[in-house]
Amino acid sequence: MTSSDTATSLQPVQSRVVVPFAGTLSGVGPLTWGQKALLRDQRDMGIPLNATGAQHLAPGTTVESVAARLGELISKQPSLRVRLVRDPQGGLCQKVFSSGEAAVEVLDFADSDEPAAVAEYTERLWQEWQLVPIDHYDQWPVRMGIIRHRGAARYQVLSFNHLVIDGTSMTYLMPDLGVGVPRVVAGAAKPLSILELAEYEHSEAAQKVSRRAMRYWESQLRDIPGRTFGEPVHPDGRLGKPYWHCRFASQAAYQAVLAIAQRSGADVSRVMFGVLATALGRAMGHDRLRAKVILSNRYRPGFADTIAQLSQNAIISVDLANATVDEVMARCRQALLAGGMHAYYDPDHLTELMARLDAERGYPAEVTLRMNDRRRTTQRWMAEEVRAARVTPADIEARLGETFFSWDGTLDTCPDQAFITIEDYRTFYLQLIFDMTCFTEKQVEDFAYGVEQVAIEAAFNPAAPAGCG
Repeated sequence: MTSSDTATSLQPVQSRVVVPFAGTLSGVGPLTWGQKALLRDQRDMGIPLNATGAQHLAPGTTVESVAARLGELISKQPSLRVRLVRDPQGGLCQKVFSSGEAAVEVLDFADSDEPAAVAEYTERLWQEWQLVPIDHYDQWPVRMGIIRHRGAARYQVLSFNHLVIDGTSMTYLMPDLGVGVPRVVAGAAKPLSILELAEYEHSEAAQKVSRRAMRYWESQLRDIPGRTFGEPVHPDGRLGKPYWHCRFASQAAYQAVLAIAQRSGADVSRVMFGVLATALGRAMGHDRLRAKVILSNRYRPGFADTIAQLSQNAIISVDLANATVDEVMARCRQALLAGGMHAYYDPDHLTELMARLDAERGYPAEVTLRMNDRRRTTQRWMAEEVRAARVTPADIEARLGETFFSWDGTLDTCPDQAFITIEDYRTFYLQLIFDMTCFTEKQVEDFAYGVEQVAIEAAFNPAAPAGCG
């Protein structure tokens, strides 16, 4: 029996520890723009959108101390005391509660269970929690599990509802749960609370920002086709199912990205987007990339330390024809900068804009390619690795045997024809969702392995051609 089989067969005893919390801020307010966007994405994708993970606990840590830390964190952070409610007219709004109780789940494993199998069970559990809904109305937006084995608390498993936090918020919260170093900003003003953020977004100043963003979006959306990759051509999809998710990881591509970033001076994120755009253009036969990209709005004044969902879709457009890979990277950088400047807006305004453009065009249209760089912890590590990089062609070749691709399963629905996510691992790791009524298996796999090929081609050659279209 493999370790994976053993982990699946484990049967921990489940119990709960209830922790009270109480905070100073409470009240009811409208939804923020980020919350509106998240609810729409969740509805369209048909799956929960949670931020999850698992962490080792230091020796000597007890279940009670871990649970108490969670209670203290919820008391401290108003965003973690939010539930959605209806106003007297039936409209949706958010309520920050002043106090309450949270139930922490405890999983006790038998002494006879192997530590490796318990670790494997923990890994699977946090991945499963990504797709377990957190009820916006009846549950607190953070869920905790504690893995106890042979009398000691070994791991904590966490799931945060993206309705109230983004990835950056999560990194700010984790030190209070014993993970990472607290963020210290000398002389910083008190960050906006989630209710203050919502109040600002209903001001005339914020509405002007949103309307300005819509003018940019209109310039990008006016001439788009009905769907980015055309209409379905394979009605049966793959194995009778339309929406498939898959994974790709390449240490060789990771090493090549370090080499590209060092020789070009480009930011690693821009290098990765340039490589992805080139590989996608080659595999799908496109010489222009138009995509929605999830970007943070934290650069805006007063937003840096706010615990809230501050990421929204930006719109980018990149020409791939007659270019080198380096030129595609530069074009991605400019497109991401322009898109990021216009990624803070009221989603209701975007809905109105798209309806008007559909009417003027005479047909409905939307961008159905979405991209997301979810790296948080590895961004710092990669920047350090770029500075120290001494990558050679032999180093890259030596890692080729570690590359893998897998088809992992199906989804019931997805609003996008392709959803490409760079995950937070110290490798070039992609989570992919494709509408297989529009693509062949070969196209998807050509794209995935093409990411590695493009990165290697451009690692030491600034004149490497993109070769798209």
